[in-house]
Amino acid sequence: MPTWSNWAGDQRCIPVAIERPGSLDELRWVLAEASAAGRSVRAAASGHSFTDIALTDGVMVRLDRLSKPLDFDRDSGLFKVEGGIALSEFNRVLDERGVALENLGDIDRQTVAGSISTGTHGTGARFQNVSAQIAALELVTAAGDVVAVDGSDPDLLRAARVGLGALGVIYSVTVRTVPAFRLDRLDSPKPLADVLDRLDEINAGTDHFEFYVFPGTRTALCRESRRTGEPPAPRHRALVYAREVMLENWVGRMFALAARRFPSQAPRLARVASGGVGRSRKLDRSFKVFASERRIKFTEMEYGIPREHAREAVERVLEVAGRPAHAVAFPIEIRFVAADDSMLSPSHERDTCYIAVHQDRKLAWEPYFRAVEAIASDYGGRPHWGKRHFQTAQTLAGLYPRWEEFQRARARLDPGGTFRNAYTDRVLGPPAA
Repeated sequence: MPTWSNWAGDQRCIPVAIERPGSLDELRWVLAEASAAGRSVRAAASGHSFTDIALTDGVMVRLDRLSKPLDFDRDSGLFKVEGGIALSEFNRVLDERGVALENLGDIDRQTVAGSISTGTHGTGARFQNVSAQIAALELVTAAGDVVAVDGSDPDLLRAARVGLGALGVIYSVTVRTVPAFRLDRLDSPKPLADVLDRLDEINAGTDHFEFYVFPGTRTALCRESRRTGEPPAPRHRALVYAREVMLENWVGRMFALAARRFPSQAPRLARVASGGVGRSRKLDRSFKVFASERRIKFTEMEYGIPREHAREAVERVLEVAGRPAHAVAFPIEIRFVAADDSMLSPSHERDTCYIAVHQDRKLAWEPYFRAVEAIASDYGGRPHWGKRHFQTAQTLAGLYPRWEEFQRARARLDPGGTFRNAYTDRVLGPPAA
């Protein structure tokens, strides 16, 4: 029987069938056939979620053959594309037409449909997450019907933008684009205390800001990106390979393996890794600056908290990460995103600071992640839907003001519960009758 696993290799399932439709009609037929046979259905994208969100013992639908551009209105900037296109390819398609997405995450291997369904966000205090850039989408229901979701039903659009795959399979999305732009990114180490003191100032002075801190250190490894009219100055391929592949991946992998073998040395390894990062500059087209090469396999948890609590929460998370018992050699990552109105977005109606923690898949990550989750919960933290957490529908419902409206949209679009799995039962509850 076919098997499927995610990118990290720690989520696996054996579906009864893996279907790869190549057209809208094929997708409709696959869903109608599965529903008629009483089988559950889950759509799987590129597998970059760390949770069991895509797992199923029913029918798995892969969208990688549904990756064609469909329409572009240059006057409005609206671009319609099939949902299975990878962000890396979509960025190139947009660039050829002189437009771009205004904000992106640092991984471009996800599909467009997968990235919006889990709330992928990127960073930039004045910019919303990727799903907020969606003006419309087309969902295919269990019966094989196509539902156009757009501004004519704004509440349904707010539900479907971050839908966790629970409302149907996304066939197409219509994205609001902006004129193509370039970013000038400066990576530099700075004293952590100074960065935390000046968070509002730094965010106001940059377009896209994030920083990393290794446990047991007081150095913030900052990435400050500003939009610029300067022409691209792409670095030589050898330099890019040396820094973004060898330094950030191979060397990082060596530290992770060393920490796995000698957990007690993890704090020391983290300090050494932090000290080896210097200044660098990258000036290029936006999508080439946003994206990073990630080859180290790890597991991750990320929480969004109200931005005003960023300093206090970061200090508390660093204290937990620095405890020798947790053996953490990976950095903590901090990013900032503007509020949006998607019902299940972690940034729903509040400007957000995201704090991400990582750990070796083969080390005891759960005690560390639970301790960090307890801190995030003190500030009403909401988990990233594609990353590990320990919340249930009972604990999550109170975190989202429009939770019940989302549940009504779910009952309307999937009354038979075709798109449920163990993940949705846990985080959303069973479908309403």
